Amino acid sequence: MRSSANIVILHNIRSVANVGAMFRTCDAAGIDKIYLVGLTPAPLDRFGRKRKDLAKSALGAEELVPWESRPTILPLLKKLKADRFLIIALEQHKNSVDYKKVKVKNKNVFIAGSEVEGIPKNILNKCDIVAEIPMLGEKESLNVSVALGVALFAMLKNQK
Repeated sequence: MRSSANIVILHNIRSVANVGAMFRTCDAAGIDKIYLVGLTPAPLDRFGRKRKDLAKSALGAEELVPWESRPTILPLLKKLKADRFLIIALEQHKNSVDYKKVKVKNKNVFIAGSEVEGIPKNILNKCDIVAEIPMLGEKESLNVSVALGVALFAMLKNQK
């Protein structure tokens, strides 16, 4: 039995394909739960029917990783902080640290934000760490689902 707990929060992700891909990544990385916050689409529509567009990119992972939808993030972050989770945002920011230098704990939350706007400043201010993947090319960022995969596998590889 694992002594660690890892949660992913998808905040205002608009693309159904990205959400499906992140379910697959979270399953592969052993994530315990995904919170779908704000505008982020869920595997079930508002009538409780399976979303075929999300299932197409998730390939069944949406049925393997427990998930929960929440309308807003700040009450969730407050609860997770009270439960002693380390809150790690994946974002480009003036105070960010290289994702390879992040030392995870036994209880971690990883936040991925909107494809266009990223994670808002008021949420970054509630995080313990803002981790950034340095860009070596001319584009300023990776696709959010790719960035989440890169970061999760790098940061979790040494977790005990």
